Order: sequence, then C-alpha cells, then structure tokens
Amino acid sequence: QVQLVESGGGLVQPGGSLRLSCVLSGGTVGYFSIGWFRQAPGKEREGVGCIFSSDGSTDYVDSVKGRFTISRDTAKNAVYLQMNMLKPEDTAVYYCATDLAQQIVCNVVRDPTRSPSEDLEFWGQGTLVTVSS
Repeated sequence: QVQLVESGGGLVQPGGSLRLSCVLSGGTVGYFSIGWFRQAPGKEREGVGCIFSSDGSTDYVDSVKGRFTISRDTAKNAVYLQMNMLKPEDTAVYYCATDLAQQIVCNVVRDPTRSPSEDLEFWGQGTLVTVSS
C-alpha cells in the first residue's frame, strides 16, 4: 500500500522560505509521478506543481513559477517542495499525492477543472504553511 507523509510546514514571514518533505512508503519514488497541492481556508484544493516519474522533470502552476522548486531524493525515497519568496496568499495546507495511473498525476495538477481529491488515490495527511508577519 502506497503511503505518503508530509512534513516541514510552519509559520514564516512574507518573503521567507520553507522546504516541505514528502516521504513515500510502499513504493519507490523514482517510479511515481508526485504532485503537490494546497488548500487554503474556504477554497478548493489546487495544484501547485509536480515531478514526473520518467525523467524527474517538473512542472508548476503560474502562481508559483520562479518561486517554488520540486526535487526528489531516491536514496531517501522523498520528494521536496522548496518554497521561496513566500506570500500571504501561499498560506494553506499542503499535500503531496500520487496514483498508480502515473499519466494523470501532472494533468490533475495543471487542470483547475479537475477534482484532485477524487482523481488521485494516494494522499498524505497535509502540512500547514502560514505566511504572516
């Protein structure tokens, strides 16, 4: 059974940085495309970015391009979300997710009309990021 565990959230001032971790068990991270999502209070869950299993390339939604970076460490079976130049509007619970149907993960991240929680099978518990002075 695939399981994901996020960590690294916290309180940070605007302009600051955080790195979130997503550790995978029940599988090898290099074989899974992993998506990062977030859900702000009162809002729908939205995609942030993803890393492709095939070659480790990454893709991001426009609101975080140039500020957020996704990477993976196959030795630690983990994927990371480095968040720089954080803004108050980045405040949300952040989740990593994947699915056995690898080809859909990054599509779900990029398509705002999808329902991520319905479309992807495996989710972490989430970690709260609060950007505030």
